Amino acid sequence: MQITWTNQDQPDAGIKHFLGVHGVSHRMYNDLKQSGTIMVNGNETKLDYKLQVGDEITIIFPPEESDDDVAFSDQPIDVVYEDDNWLVINKPAGLTSVPGPANREDTLVNRIKGYLRQQGSVDLKPHLITRLDRFTSGLVLVAKHRLANSLANQEVAEHKIDKYYYAIVSGTGLPDHDIVDLPIGRVGDNFRREVIEDGQSANTEFWIVKNFSNYTLVKLKLHTGRTHQIRVHMTELGHPLLGDELYGGPLDQGINRQALHAYYLSFNDGITNQIRTFETELPNDMTAVIEEEK
Repeated sequence: MQITWTNQDQPDAGIKHFLGVHGVSHRMYNDLKQSGTIMVNGNETKLDYKLQVGDEITIIFPPEESDDDVAFSDQPIDVVYEDDNWLVINKPAGLTSVPGPANREDTLVNRIKGYLRQQGSVDLKPHLITRLDRFTSGLVLVAKHRLANSLANQEVAEHKIDKYYYAIVSGTGLPDHDIVDLPIGRVGDNFRREVIEDGQSANTEFWIVKNFSNYTLVKLKLHTGRTHQIRVHMTELGHPLLGDELYGGPLDQGINRQALHAYYLSFNDGITNQIRTFETELPNDMTAVIEEEK
């Protein structure tokens, strides 16, 4: 991984300070000193060099080599956007995001590894910044190298990545707009999450898109990122998602998975300092449910 910046306005800037402003953490800086390369104007330089306005500083990290415990899969992925630093993927429902005991061969991570190898990438450790449940479809942000990962994780920690979802929930009568602020946690070893008094804070905002006879199309925004957050909050309101067997959603409405799709993603690309925004259409199974009532 190689990235170059130009010092626009910092006379006599120290290299460590300059790199820190551009997202290179203290740990990454130490890694650079041990196994990477730092150059100014195309030449390796001493670390006490003072940058002048107009200087170009380049950092080169060694490749992130493949983890032998994570297999390559050559199954396809739907690439919405790609550059040297990022991938945005439209994940289908039914595909697990990361390898686990039940599936180590063909998850989204395995497929991205296979895709990167096909593209000739030297960095073969994809970093999933946003994750989706197995049966949730939609947009996933992937950092292609360690600096992009560090910058994006900082945005995650500061709740600066905007994510919007569409869900089809059972019943009608929800307010046009509301914010659900209820803590979520796990009771015992149960995989299912619940609203509990001593859970983690969780905040979900929603808007009604359209009411149908016995279900509602809802737009939602996550202000926190708890496991199953939308599913838990809508169930707590008495409106579980269609097809969501785990949370008691109706299973006879023409969709065999939770009707949840991450359709909007926006983040600040800290490498180029650009806001990048992406949207995707509802998948066919959710569209079919809505079309059934028209």
